[in-house]
Amino acid sequence: MFKLASPLSSHEAGQGFSTIASRKPSVSFVAISVTAWFIMLQLCPCQTRGQHGTTPHIKHIVMGRCYSYSALVNPGLSYDCEEIWRRFEEAVVHPTTCNVSVQDYHPMFNLMPQIWPCDKFLFWSKTRPLMHSYAAVLRHFWTLEDTLPGYMFNDLIWCGRDTESGFDHSSCPEWSACKNHPVHSLWRKASQNFAEMACGNITVLLNGSVVNAFNRKSMFGSVELDSLNPERVAHVNIKVVTNLEGPHVESCNKGSIVSLIQILQLRGFRWTCSDTDQTLMSLQCIQRPERSSSQKCANSLVHNKSLTSN
Repeated sequence: MFKLASPLSSHEAGQGFSTIASRKPSVSFVAISVTAWFIMLQLCPCQTRGQHGTTPHIKHIVMGRCYSYSALVNPGLSYDCEEIWRRFEEAVVHPTTCNVSVQDYHPMFNLMPQIWPCDKFLFWSKTRPLMHSYAAVLRHFWTLEDTLPGYMFNDLIWCGRDTESGFDHSSCPEWSACKNHPVHSLWRKASQNFAEMACGNITVLLNGSVVNAFNRKSMFGSVELDSLNPERVAHVNIKVVTNLEGPHVESCNKGSIVSLIQILQLRGFRWTCSDTDQTLMSLQCIQRPERSSSQKCANSLVHNKSLTSN
């Protein structure tokens, strides 16, 4: 095991993560649903394909998710789903569809205030399927997709039409074709809000099997990292996970993750970094049973079984 820690990490080592207070309502239902929806998806929730237009029946999907969120995921809060949709539509369906800025979504986001308990925030980059399994198993984590805007708009595509009002259901542009892509701008705002809410101990899950596991151009690197407040975030726990069969490209002391640690240090964050997390390794073994005969998987599964039995 390789593990790094900042000189100030001893104070946070005894704090750990809160796993009891403020659990999610209907947590089993939500965990199963999240796993079913996302476990096989490989792309960021905000990526689009140029050949696809606005998701069919997008209004019904968004409105339905809004009502479901209020009734099942976070029943303690009440949202005006119809007004949220109206503000969303106003931001998107106008003649400058390829220039929908973050500011255009402000009226909609003002209708969706949320505050989450500390010690529950999970950030990620290039680890989407594993991240959702990790959050579903541990249950106390909250990700961007667990917020109302993340829940409502995840995996959807949308854009307006340049010549007339309404959604374009035939084709939406690539992100690179737009100064302010309508999908990208919404996710930037949602990511910013999520990071600004973060407090206590937070976790960042990165993929050590790819080059630039930490990428300054990613949503985490370009938006969320800069929106974290060192006065609110007590500790940043970096977890680097590689594919069981490799390649092992980056780790806590190699590659772009070193740059991430330097940024955290310069901004005054306390941090730890681990690249042999047993829970993450066990999840990979379970998801890839054909590999679970290896000694690495056997040791990991035995380790986690002993932890759960104590």
